[in-house]
This record gives sequence, structure tokens and C-alpha cells, in this order.
Amino acid sequence: QLQLVESGGGLVQPGGSLRLSCAASGFTWDDYTIAWFRQAPGKEREGVSCHSRRDGSTFYVDSVKGRFTISRDDARNTVYLQMNSLKPEDTAVYYCAAARNIYPCRLYGYTYWGQGTQVTVSS
Repeated sequence: QLQLVESGGGLVQPGGSLRLSCAASGFTWDDYTIAWFRQAPGKEREGVSCHSRRDGSTFYVDSVKGRFTISRDDARNTVYLQMNSLKPEDTAVYYCAAARNIYPCRLYGYTYWGQGTQVTVSS
């Protein structure tokens, strides 16, 4: 059974860093495009970043460019989102997602989702 499990969320002060992890089971990342989404209280879910192994494409929304980095460790079947220079507006539940045959990567159309991990940026 395909499963995604996020971890690494928490409380951090503005300007701080967190690294989120998304561990996959039941499949390998090789054939999948991966993405991170977030949903803040009272707001719609928004895509943050994605990466396709098939064509190497990577995308970041403007609000996180230069601060967030998506990466993968195929040996551990894990995807990461390194978040630096965090701002209060980054506070949200963060989800990882996966789908096949999305390339170049995009921030919609994902099939599999994790349960989410809370990120709170506050002093």
C-alpha cells in the first residue's frame, strides 16, 4: 500500500529554519513527481514546490523562492523540504504529495497525499 508520512514540523522563531521529511512506502520515488503543499488556517491549500525526476524540473512559488529547497534521497526513499528564513506567514500544515507522469512538474493533479505536519513560525 502506497503511503507518505511527513515529519519535521514544529515551532520556530522568525528567521529560523526547519527541514521537513516525507518518507514513502509501497513505492519508490523514481517514477513519481513529488510536491509540497501547505494550508494555513482559514485559507485554501496552496502548492509550494515540486520536482520531477523524469525531466529534472523543479518549481517554487514566488513566496518561497530563495528560501525553500526541495530535494530527495533515493536511498532512503525520502523527500525533503529545507525551509530557511522562515516568516510568520509560512505558518501552515505542510503536506507532501506524489503522482506519476507529471512532467514538467506542476502544483496540481496529485494522487497520493501524506497526513501533514504543522509548522508554526512565531516569536
